[in-house]
Amino acid sequence: MELKDKNKTIVRFHSGIMTIGGTVIEVSYNKSRIFFDFGTEFRPELDLKDEKLDTLLENRLIPELSNVYDSRLSENLPVVADDFEDTAVFMSHVHLDHSKMINYLDPSIPLYAYEETEKLLKSLNRKGSFLIPSPFEEKNFVRPVTKVVKGEKVQIGQITVEMTPVDHDAYGASAFLIRTPDKFIVYTGDLRLHGHDAKDTINFCAEAKGCDLLMMEGVSISFSDNARELDVKTFTEDDLIETLVELELENPNRQITFNGYPANLKRFEKIIEKSPRTVVLEAQMAALLLDIFGLNVPYYYSFTKSEGEKLSILDESLEVPYDILLEDKGDYLWQVVDQHENLQDGSLYIHSDAEPLGDFDPAYAKFLDLLASKKIEFVRLACSGHARPRDLDKIISMIQPKLLVPIHTLKPENLDNPYGERILPQRGQKIIL
Repeated sequence: MELKDKNKTIVRFHSGIMTIGGTVIEVSYNKSRIFFDFGTEFRPELDLKDEKLDTLLENRLIPELSNVYDSRLSENLPVVADDFEDTAVFMSHVHLDHSKMINYLDPSIPLYAYEETEKLLKSLNRKGSFLIPSPFEEKNFVRPVTKVVKGEKVQIGQITVEMTPVDHDAYGASAFLIRTPDKFIVYTGDLRLHGHDAKDTINFCAEAKGCDLLMMEGVSISFSDNARELDVKTFTEDDLIETLVELELENPNRQITFNGYPANLKRFEKIIEKSPRTVVLEAQMAALLLDIFGLNVPYYYSFTKSEGEKLSILDESLEVPYDILLEDKGDYLWQVVDQHENLQDGSLYIHSDAEPLGDFDPAYAKFLDLLASKKIEFVRLACSGHARPRDLDKIISMIQPKLLVPIHTLKPENLDNPYGERILPQRGQKIIL
C-alpha cells in the first residue's frame, strides 16, 4: 500500500466489469481488506481443457489476486509483499458466477455467507460437480464457511460488513452494507422486485439510502440501448406458477414433467403448494427442501438400489418408484433432471430456468433435439432473477447514492444516477474515495 493511500477507502474492480458474472471486488482501508464475490465468468464456448487455477487465470475467467488464492495450486503465483493484517471474502449467494472458485481460496482466509447459502452449496456439490474441486480434498469438498445471520455486523479489522437479504432467484441471496471509518459502501449482489421476497429488496434499499458508493448489478440493461422502452410487463414468479398450473389443467391425460434451477427453492415450494397434481421431486432436490424448509415431499430415484446410494434423510414411505412415474399420464407432475430419453413420446416437458440455460450453452441445442426426436412438447417458463430496467431505476431512486458504479452488465452506460455521480471503471481499476 502506498503511503498516500493510508487511511483512505479504496475500491478495486478486479473483475465483473463489462460482463455478466464473475464479480470480484476488493474494498480496503489501511491494513484491512475484503473481497466479494468469488465466482468465475461463464464462457462454455472456450471449451477449456481443465479448470486448474493457471488455466482460469490464462483465460481471464478469474482475476489475478495477490495472496488470496491457495498457494499450493500453482507455482506461477507471484509472491507479493503487503501489509494487510485482516483479509476476508464475502459471498452474496450460491450462483456459480459468485461462488464457483471458493475451494481455490487460501484456507487461512475466512469466507462469510448466510447459512442458507452454505447448505445450498453442500447440497448442490454433493456429487462434486458444482464447485471447482480442490485437488487436496475429497471431490465433494466445500471449504469452510463462517455463517452470518441477518443483522449481524462482521468486523474485519477497520471494515464492518452487514449482510442483508434481497429478492433473487437463489434462495438466501444478500446484499452488503460496508462501512469503513470514513465511507458507507453498498453492494447489491443480484436482486429484483418481482419475486416472492420483493419486500426484502425494498427493506435493503431503505438501509442503503444515501450511501457514498453503490455498486449495482445491471443484467437487464445488457442487451439493448432501448431496454426501458422494451420493458413491458415482465413475467413474475406468481405469473409463472399460475401458467404452470394452467398447463396442468389443460393436459389432464398426459405425462407432464418439469425442471428448474435447484437454488430457487421458493419456486419449488410454490409449485408443490399450487399444483393440482402430486409433485414428485428427484431425491437430491427433495433432500434440499427438507434440509432448508423442513418440507417432506414425494420423491424418486432414477437409478436402482444397486446403482447408487439412497439418502437416509428422506422418508422411505414418500418414495415413488421411477417405473410408476414413467408410465403416469395424470397423477403426477414430476421433476426430471436426466434420462429424458425415457420420457413418453408426445409428453409435455416444462423447462423453468433449468440447465441447460439457453442458446449460449452448447448443450442446449442437443437437449432440444433429443426432446424433438420423441415429439415431446417443450414449454419454457422463465422468470428472471434480475431487476427489470425500470426497477433498476426505482432501486436507485430509493437509495439515492452519491456515487453509482454499474457492474455485472454488458452495457453499464445504460444505468444513470440522477442523485450524484457515476463512474464506469475498467477491469483492474481502483478508485480512492
